[in-house]
Order: sequence, then C-alpha cells, then structure tokens
Amino acid sequence: MSEGLVHATVLLNEAVEALEIKPDGIYVDGTFGRGGHSRLILRKLGERGGLIALDKDPAAIAAGKTIVDARFRMVHRGFAQLGEVLQELGVERVDGVLLDLGVSSPQLDDEQRGFSFRFDAPLDMRMDTSRGRTAAEWLATADEGELTEVIIDYGEERFARQIARAIVATRQEHAILTTKQLSDIVAKCVHTREPGKNPATRTFQAIRIHINRELEELESVLPQCVDHLRPGGRMAVISFHSLEDRMVKRFMRDMAQGDKLPKGVPIRAADVPQGKVRLVGKPVYASDEEISANPRARSAVLRVAERI
Repeated sequence: MSEGLVHATVLLNEAVEALEIKPDGIYVDGTFGRGGHSRLILRKLGERGGLIALDKDPAAIAAGKTIVDARFRMVHRGFAQLGEVLQELGVERVDGVLLDLGVSSPQLDDEQRGFSFRFDAPLDMRMDTSRGRTAAEWLATADEGELTEVIIDYGEERFARQIARAIVATRQEHAILTTKQLSDIVAKCVHTREPGKNPATRTFQAIRIHINRELEELESVLPQCVDHLRPGGRMAVISFHSLEDRMVKRFMRDMAQGDKLPKGVPIRAADVPQGKVRLVGKPVYASDEEISANPRARSAVLRVAERI
C-alpha cells in the first residue's frame, strides 16, 4: 500500500454505540479495514472482553498487526467465513457483529489496487490481492452477455449493452489491462452523465462487486450473524449503495417477522412462529458535518437488529 493513505471511518461512533458494548462481551468486526471501529470497540471493552476482526485485504491484515492487545484477534478471512472462523476459535456465540461494507479510502486511493478510474493503473480490483481473478483477467474472457448482465445488475447502468459490446470489440484489438483503458471505453458509450459523477462510476462499481462476489458474500454472512448472536446481541451493518442496503433491509425485516404462514391457517397466537430479531431504531445516515469532512460518507446507511 502506498504510504500516507488515510481512511476516515464512516459512522464510527454511531455504529459502535449501536452495538451497546458490554465490558466483558465478545464482538466481531467483520470488516477491519484500517481498524477505526475495532479500536473504538477495544476502548469500550473491559479486561475480560474480546474482539475478533476479519478482513480479506492483506494491507488491512498488516494494519491489524499494529494492534498489540491480548483481547484482540486478527484473522485473514472474509466475513462470509464468519461461522467457520468462530468454530476454529472455539467461540459459539458473540455479543455483537459489525459489518462496514464500504471500500476503504486506502483501497480507493492506492492507484495500484485498480479500484479507481482517477488513476492509470493495473486493472485489479481484488479486495484480497493474494487470490482470485483480477478485473483484467475477467474482462479478457467474459462474453458479451455476461458483461451486460454484471454491469446492469450490479451497476444499474442504462448503457450496459453498449459498454459490453465495446469491451468485446476493443479486446479483439488489444488487451484491456489498465483503469484508463476501461474508463475511456465506458466514456465513449455513456451518452448522458449524472451531475458530479464520472461516466465510468457505475461500471467500475459493477465489476468490483462481481470480482469480489460482494453481494453473494453479504447474503451468506447475514444469517450467520443471527445464528451466532447471543440473545440481546446486536448486528450493525453499514451499507454504501442501494443493492447492499436493499438486501440488508429485507433480511432484517424478514428475520423480525419470522416464518410466514399461509392466510387462513387456524393456529393459536401462542403458536405463531416468532421472529429471531427485533429491529432497533430507524436507519442512521451520516450527518452533514461528517459528509462535509468525508464526502464518501454521503451514501452510508446504518441498520441495526437485536437477537431475541
């Protein structure tokens, strides 16, 4: 990672406060990043408390190693392996799980990671640079239909078909290896621009989500959070785009409602299936002050649920 890249933790106090930290509780930070949430959780824990942090990014793991604290354990694993990690550590239930689904500022601002169209850099986009296909490798092999589907589904880009067609045509002439090459291709296909947004924004988002299987992993981890929470334990999830937030909102709502029965089924009220969680408060958004200091916070949404 390039030196001097700083990460501003979004909804730092709001997310940690939502967990209602118990001094002797066991907590999971499923997305360590650069440790903003983890460090605040540790400050609120007592001597008998514990924090387990997960992250796929080797740079985040390196940052985690700077925390020297007997109550803290850092694991190089994505949050989709939450249940597996807890089993390996001999932890059955925890008092809270925090997921910050955003890409960290150092990831975006380190040009070598290939997340941003602001730099001319290798087209990588992997959260975990130690494994998996790069964005360039995927673009070299995906057919036009798959490209279109990904850009529509994950980027909600209206010009997805034109972009996919242009990618296929371009790679027949030369490999698409850099962020600038991809950005230039997209710019020629996007005929109307959203105010303040680069025309490549939606396409880069879509490819990043696909390469890292972000929505699949989110879908996997949400039920694991509920299964491993103690009664009264809380899960707090910060989303940054509508696809994630929609998934989190629906999951928490469904878990709160419990199993749905067909209409007209004769059953006593006491036998009606109960939900596994209760929703805590309303969605929390970044304040104007935070957005002014960190514009990337403008799309953040925090949702909280408590295990019944």
